[in-house]
Amino acid sequence: MSKRSRPADVYLRFIQLSEAIRGMPSLPPLEPLEERILQLIAYARQNEERLSVKDLMGKRELGSPAMLHGRLKSMRAKGWILLADTEDARRKQLELTQAALLHFDKLSKCLVQAAKKAS
Repeated sequence: MSKRSRPADVYLRFIQLSEAIRGMPSLPPLEPLEERILQLIAYARQNEERLSVKDLMGKRELGSPAMLHGRLKSMRAKGWILLADTEDARRKQLELTQAALLHFDKLSKCLVQAAKKAS
């Protein structure tokens, strides 16, 4: 009797594979809020949009500006993001580091591998 693969199996396999790469030495782990911030920066990049520190501060659901500044400082120290200058020297644009982009590449490979195994 063969076990049929369900869509949930692909996702669960992906989670398993992605947890394995988190254990590999690369970038320090992120806290849950930092993960959410990283996703927002990645979405903006994917959509070819700019996301400034001020834009992020406007997302009240993420917490207070002081807390967000602390998270951004932590993420910069861990090597996940950097702040780039804009036309206005007072505004800083949030960008992913090359190491963060490589992390997303690894996650993509995990997803492809999980999907292949299910088919």
